[in-house]
Amino acid sequence: MAERKNAKALACSSLQERTNVNLDVPLQVDFPTPKTELVQKFHVQYLGMLPVDRPVGMDTLNSAIESLMTSSSKEDWPSVNMNVADATVTVISEKNEEEVLVECRVRFLSFMGVGKDVHTFAFIMDTGNQRFECHVFWCEPNAANVSEAVQAACMLRYQKCLVARPPSQKVRPPPPPADSMTRRVTTNVKRGVLSLIDTLKQKRPVTETP
Repeated sequence: MAERKNAKALACSSLQERTNVNLDVPLQVDFPTPKTELVQKFHVQYLGMLPVDRPVGMDTLNSAIESLMTSSSKEDWPSVNMNVADATVTVISEKNEEEVLVECRVRFLSFMGVGKDVHTFAFIMDTGNQRFECHVFWCEPNAANVSEAVQAACMLRYQKCLVARPPSQKVRPPPPPADSMTRRVTTNVKRGVLSLIDTLKQKRPVTETP
């Protein structure tokens, strides 16, 4: 009898231990890991901002770039950090990380592109009430990476808008307006990147043949 009691006690103890182990594991797994938004950081120089009359157009962009470049010297351009996230483009002073110089939500970015000089990059922000600001930057060794990052943020924003649409609108979505942000940004970014690639190819040293 004593042996049976001891065996029964050991069996209950073993079952209790297994139960405690099974209860502990889910408690450790159920806590979700916090997700952080992907942010790409670029060290650039900020030439400044100019109000512009139109929300789109390479002519508008190049005019603002040339105006800011001729009105100041490179030594006067402050060094900044451009943070490109899924929803926001933020420009922060390098000297004072708490000083935000520019904060543009991607949904209000109406146009962007690489200037005639491959080091220059600019985007136009719609501030409402038919007012538009063009922000210009100088990038090293060129503006290709910055341009691609901002383009990717615009495309991701567009995809999120499509996913968020009600099912009734997903069946037959209305055609986007001719001046939609996505069409403007995508088309002109592709042109700007292709133009940048062509310019870089032309600047490569030509190997002399014997």
